Amino acid sequence: MTTALQMKSRVNGDATLNLILMDVDIPEPADDQVIVRIEAAPINPSDLGVLFGPADIGQAATTGSGKDSVLSAPIPEHLMPRLAARSGKALAVGNEGAGVVVSAGSSDAAQALIGKTVALFGGAMYAQYRCIEAANCLPLPAGATPRDGASSFVNPMTALGMVETMRMEGHKALVHTAAASNLGQMLNKVCQADGVDLVNVVRKQAQVDLLQALGAKYVVNSSLDSFKADLTDALEATGATLAFDATGGGKLASDILSCMEIAASRNAAEYSVYGSIAHKQAYLYGGLDTSPTILNRAYGMAWGVGGWLLPPFLQRIGLERTGELRMRVAREITTTFASHYTQEISLIEALQADTAKRYCAKSTGDKFLLNPNKGL
Repeated sequence: MTTALQMKSRVNGDATLNLILMDVDIPEPADDQVIVRIEAAPINPSDLGVLFGPADIGQAATTGSGKDSVLSAPIPEHLMPRLAARSGKALAVGNEGAGVVVSAGSSDAAQALIGKTVALFGGAMYAQYRCIEAANCLPLPAGATPRDGASSFVNPMTALGMVETMRMEGHKALVHTAAASNLGQMLNKVCQADGVDLVNVVRKQAQVDLLQALGAKYVVNSSLDSFKADLTDALEATGATLAFDATGGGKLASDILSCMEIAASRNAAEYSVYGSIAHKQAYLYGGLDTSPTILNRAYGMAWGVGGWLLPPFLQRIGLERTGELRMRVAREITTTFASHYTQEISLIEALQADTAKRYCAKSTGDKFLLNPNKGL
């Protein structure tokens, strides 16, 4: 086979976005490269930003059939200027995936991977085949499938990165929102294994029950009238002064900082007009709530709100430490870092508007897995 199907996202000058399938050449691998037959690739929230950008998926429609299917969605006209750099370009999508190495370049490292099931990260994973550097492949343990290894980078490395950030910045415990997600469940397992207290913020009783069944000790429900009191109690018990907020918008991050301040003041030796001296930090790492971030500054002067992204964090810790974290993921890919999927879809199915509306919903516990070679 010399060509393969690849999904691409294209912004058009008429304020529409298309998802399409294109035939692309499968290159001959260079000395240090391998060709991987992709058999599993998750649809993560971070993928949706490239897939659809600001397009209105609620008005999406599909024309054509089979490999000629085209999904179209309108883009609000006033948002087009910020997409100028994307206009007319078909971008490859899919941050991570897993599959089997079918050919390799001449280097020993590449040759050693032939026939191996590997996880990989580096974009353009929503394709039947991917040519990539051997160094970017993570060999999976014996018995692990591509499905097991598909989500081996974004969520696991984010969970480990949160704990690593806590240690690097001198905090002792964590707060995490939207905590019943696949990532949240991984983070709970990591914290339990590493002896780190974690305060989980969810919005439904079913999510409280889920996390408690996994052994979570501190779970608070933001939909209850007692939310702030419950959160403050958990913060006092754990001493958590670092939060990772997946929602991004609204006032949740501000509420967490306020509760941190109240928790700190309960045992303060003396009053200060400037608030507690312990630094309280909230990192926004997701955008489940696209409304403006509201800060009601009722938490003294020792606080910060910022963004947190995985790639800059990995650059910060360096290649050696990143490699150590990746090896832990490989060792624990079917336990601590196991992912669960509600539906497996093909490239063609991913272009059907009704299906796209479902995987764009970002519902907790509803995660889609793309198999680029399914049905082809």
